[in-house]
Amino acid sequence: MRLGAELDDSGVTFALFTTTASRCSVELATADGAPLGDLPMKREVGGFFVARRDGLGAGTLYRFVLDGKPLPDPYARALPEGVHGRARVVDLRYPFAHACVSRPLAEHVIYELHVGTFTPGGTFASAKARLPYLADLGVTMIELMPVAAFAGERGWGYDGVALFAPHAAYGTPRDLQELVDEAHRLGLATCLDVVYNHLGPDGNYLASYSPEYFAKSESPWGQSFDWSHPIARELVLSNAMQWLASYRFDALRLDAIHHIDDRSERPILAELAQRVATLSPKRLLIAEDERNDPTCIESWGLDAMWADDFHHQVRVTLTGEREGYYAAFTPGVADVAKAIDRGWLYEGQYYAPTKKHRGRPATTLARERLVYCLENHDQVGNRPAGDRLSRAVSLDTYCAVSLLLLLLPATPLIFMGQEWCATTPFAYFTDHAPELGRAVTEGRRHEFADFPGFSDPSRVPDPQAIETFRASKLDWNEPWEGDHRRVHELYRAALAARRSDPLLRATSRDALRARADGELLVVIHRAGEDVRGVVVNFGDAPRSPREIPELDGARAVLWSSEAHPGQMLPPHTTVLFSGRSR
Repeated sequence: MRLGAELDDSGVTFALFTTTASRCSVELATADGAPLGDLPMKREVGGFFVARRDGLGAGTLYRFVLDGKPLPDPYARALPEGVHGRARVVDLRYPFAHACVSRPLAEHVIYELHVGTFTPGGTFASAKARLPYLADLGVTMIELMPVAAFAGERGWGYDGVALFAPHAAYGTPRDLQELVDEAHRLGLATCLDVVYNHLGPDGNYLASYSPEYFAKSESPWGQSFDWSHPIARELVLSNAMQWLASYRFDALRLDAIHHIDDRSERPILAELAQRVATLSPKRLLIAEDERNDPTCIESWGLDAMWADDFHHQVRVTLTGEREGYYAAFTPGVADVAKAIDRGWLYEGQYYAPTKKHRGRPATTLARERLVYCLENHDQVGNRPAGDRLSRAVSLDTYCAVSLLLLLLPATPLIFMGQEWCATTPFAYFTDHAPELGRAVTEGRRHEFADFPGFSDPSRVPDPQAIETFRASKLDWNEPWEGDHRRVHELYRAALAARRSDPLLRATSRDALRARADGELLVVIHRAGEDVRGVVVNFGDAPRSPREIPELDGARAVLWSSEAHPGQMLPPHTTVLFSGRSR
């Protein structure tokens, strides 16, 4: 039984689950709000209530009434009045004109964006208008930060409470379907970030229907599901299938699975992978798991996972930062090489930030199953001022490490604006009620207390201020100006090289080796006699490629982060060499 409002050709079926009420009904209104009266619901077996009204169509407004108390529908497909208001009956049977994009993971380049700040309009429709730019850039998949409805007008989306309804400020369900369909027309796959480790603190009405949805313990951010209860499991499974089937997303990014405390014999994520495997064409499941634990891929059937050690080690090596979780990483090119060679750094060693041993070897995983980045919403937005990597390093260095990222066989992720060295920050912003807003702000200061910047309120933009949100919107004049244009062209060329040269995407563990030679990072791709050498000079002095034994026979420069590298490797430069092994 599908909960919420299910539209068909002759009317609407309403269904809910509750263990707290004995009488339930549906309060109905026309699309413009005129009352249509109450519709009694019939009690079914196991806490389910059902009602049917023929003649109702899309646009009808409704909310459920439990023992005389009106409540929003937590399974609503649309909430035009916000998470505290009435739901709208919608028709999700969209006539898609273009098929899903089925592409091997090794061919993907992910572009992460936040709908509200990606464009000045901040809507699905305005994001859709920018899709040709992304196709031209050379990315293959767009990843939307969470769009499930949350309280207020603006936010990151990780405090969603109505998981089936796209956030009303971004547009309608039809707008989102049109965005996905247009992406598919352009050959872009689509990925949606979903949050199943908790629900947000404002507008979560599920417990009013049944406290059995939730575990007694909470995550750091809100109520967690009780995975031993079938109703909680089915909510998540049906939600994932809605995004993949009714909206035709090609992939889901599963947020912070290390906070999914599931001790079931068959973990919920394994069950999710099994259900998703029934879809054709294949959909992808990508996990965020800070534990460096390949179990989700090896045993549960997920496809890939974020591997943040690469980002952390590169950042520490470039900037010398040792605050917070960066304290677990030591500046040095040798550890950058190790992270690339092994997949990540922590393979069971003691990890000071959690005071536990962290990780297992990733050497059983094909390299494309690890997602690498230089920026993402966390690594930018969780800095006190939301400042980007380009604020901390020179333009040459930024170009050098950008080229490194794009020429590795791990799946690269680009955060919106990174490809032109955007100057706009991406700060943390919220639109909570005043008291909750203050509590959330204080909670973030406590969560990031090891980062000194959070102890000085003058350095942290007020998350509740609308100016903080507006300042985080991309400036679309920048890609075509000066140094921004240089970076943008570098990204386009590097993505073209990656796309045209399968050796750069070779997934075999034996196809790539990385090592350090002083301040040089040497990454060698081999396939038979073909060789590609990616060499990064992290140092302040020029180096000769003739010093690198692996490049004997690989002298042709395919691409460089500088226009004319000559016979030497200038400081803070990445060069791609091509040749035949000897």
